[in-house]
Amino acid sequence: MAEITIPKHDKNRIFSGIQPSGDLHLGNYLGALHQFVDLQNDDQNECIYCVVDMHAITVPQDPKMLRKRIYDLTALYLACGVDPKKSILFVQSEVPAHAELGWIMTCSSYTGELSRMTQFKSKSQGRESVPSGLFVYPTLMAADILLYDADEVPVGTDQTQHIELTRDLANRINNTRGETFILPKGRYLKEGARIMALDDPSKKMSKSAPNPMSRISLMDDEKTVKKAIMRATTDSDGEIRFDPENKPGVSNLMNIYSVLSGESLDSLESMYRGKGYGDFKKDLVSVVNGALQPIRTRFEEIRESSELIDILEDGAEKASAIANPVLARVKERFGMGLGTK
Repeated sequence: MAEITIPKHDKNRIFSGIQPSGDLHLGNYLGALHQFVDLQNDDQNECIYCVVDMHAITVPQDPKMLRKRIYDLTALYLACGVDPKKSILFVQSEVPAHAELGWIMTCSSYTGELSRMTQFKSKSQGRESVPSGLFVYPTLMAADILLYDADEVPVGTDQTQHIELTRDLANRINNTRGETFILPKGRYLKEGARIMALDDPSKKMSKSAPNPMSRISLMDDEKTVKKAIMRATTDSDGEIRFDPENKPGVSNLMNIYSVLSGESLDSLESMYRGKGYGDFKKDLVSVVNGALQPIRTRFEEIRESSELIDILEDGAEKASAIANPVLARVKERFGMGLGTK
């Protein structure tokens, strides 16, 4: 077997992906896309961002709708500030190495560890049978990360278990096959960017929640944004104070205000001391609409342009140039294909 070495890269390599499975909301923007842009603008980082359409089909999808959402999500990546001159942006299924490595990672995992994944347990609860993809998608997620020799993966704390499984699988293969993978670390997103549902601040803002007023979608018009914020859950004491345990609704709105405006939470408490929730919410409406308007405008500019296809084709080519040598390394370790004698 040929000697295998893992090439060093000069920059801190970052990989992350988002599913094209619905309208992105303010929580997605503040918890992911906004921070993706910050990471790409740091010259120490090399950023690879993906539209993970293979993950989307773990549940049934209408083909025309899925294709539309792939393009919508790509346009939103760009509208939010992801720059294809600084980052690699591509669609997962356009790089076949994801599927190949996904199968290898599935064969390197055990049913026990996959059955313990909390997201599988929650999605399969009360159901007699679920698609097999829901069971094995954590191994595809591990492949997505390991395929790029990623150093860091920006995720929310709810994804900790997936990062741990990725590291466990990489360690298992490194220990049994020889050094094959870099061990990635989770880069856990800022706590202030954890945005909760407007109608129930004990739950994360979700694009699948039945109540549309529980979230603010990035493409909502100004009237819809105002309606959602003015209806948002607060409490009865009327004091604008950051206290997530005792005032979760108000604290959630303050988080949104702070991250979008740049005002500190302490500053917001001072600004609204003695004022009511009505004044606070009206100002928050202006802050949110002011932040989303440039995104909406840029989205409309780029969504139907040929630039979108060019960016994705170029991104898939660049991603493949990184992914294919990693896959070849893994296949050599496993003795797959023709390899080297």
